[in-house]
Amino acid sequence: MEIGVVGKPNVGKSTFFSAATLVDVQIANYPFTTIDANVGVTYAIAEHPCRELGCQPNPQNYEYKDGLALIPIKMIDVAGLVPGAHEGRGLGNKFLDDLRMASALIHVVDATGKTDAEGQPTEHHDPVEDIEFLEREIDYWIYGILRKNWEKFAKRIKLQHLKLAQAIADQLTGIGVTEEDAFEAIHKLGLDNDPTKWSDEDLMAFVRELRKVNKPIIIAANKADAAADAQIERLIRKGRSRGYIVVPTSAAAELTLRRAAKAGFIDYVPGSSDFKILRPMSPKQERALQLIKEKVLDRFGSTGVQEVINRAVFELLNLVPVYPVEDEHKLTDGFGNVLPHVHLLPKGSTPRDLAYKVHTDLGKTFLYAVNARTHRRVGEDYELEFNDIIKIVATAR
Repeated sequence: MEIGVVGKPNVGKSTFFSAATLVDVQIANYPFTTIDANVGVTYAIAEHPCRELGCQPNPQNYEYKDGLALIPIKMIDVAGLVPGAHEGRGLGNKFLDDLRMASALIHVVDATGKTDAEGQPTEHHDPVEDIEFLEREIDYWIYGILRKNWEKFAKRIKLQHLKLAQAIADQLTGIGVTEEDAFEAIHKLGLDNDPTKWSDEDLMAFVRELRKVNKPIIIAANKADAAADAQIERLIRKGRSRGYIVVPTSAAAELTLRRAAKAGFIDYVPGSSDFKILRPMSPKQERALQLIKEKVLDRFGSTGVQEVINRAVFELLNLVPVYPVEDEHKLTDGFGNVLPHVHLLPKGSTPRDLAYKVHTDLGKTFLYAVNARTHRRVGEDYELEFNDIIKIVATAR
């Protein structure tokens, strides 16, 4: 799974990426600082089952701190986007190519309205326009892929009696579209199963719906500490009216806190509303941290960066963490490690889906599962829940 960090130039996009991953990237106040995509690892953070069960885990594919599971997620910081990107303006082609396989997008906008559509300094830009223009650019990008040879493509589907959703998914496999994505968009709009009857308006409506399904977006209202309450409230209200989660964010504050924690000056868990000073620092450093406490943490409850990541994973993508074990009583694998692995699966997944995630052979030979919390046997129709601990029982091969 990959999450893309997107937005126009000069809104703090690379700062957000660096704060989320602690990857050193070039950060500057001019457009197109990012030319080649930066790739790093961030973490979705969830309460760990051991906090409730009183155990001590031996994590193998995640990290554990203070009762929390830090689950690694691939993150990509793509080139800044400007209007007309789908036509190749700015670094448009590079931008769109970089986000092809992203499961979700974090759209970083300047909540202060002091960055215009091209990424240049201004005083009175409406950040809601940035939300709309990103939608348009992605829509026209997907539309351009489908519209080319659409008539011929639609006739072939009809003549060869192909499955419409599968045929469209095959056309768009390069940007990560699945048959399920296409099917959902078609049926949500009630479009005819004969694509030769689709108008250009139908095709564009389909593309808009497909973008919502295949490239869901969450808004990071960045530089929130420099924005007035009214600006933040309006952005949240307007974003919600378009179906978006909007989170007030200060990427610069988060980056400062994470670097201070990495250097051993403070104890800070990303997403927290406070931090603890561990050793002396210069008056300038202390003052900087105090300002972050007053202007960001006390005002918003956190810097917003971790909230954006968590909500993208657990709310936008609707994933649930599940822990497979071999011993449902000791909560261990075959080597005695306590809850060593966690897997993120779409809500509605079953124990058989988990079995396939662990190993293909385990999925093929799946018999049933045991819920380690209740010690009850569950079948393959059981829907996995957040933080389930599951033992898979399979036939011998």
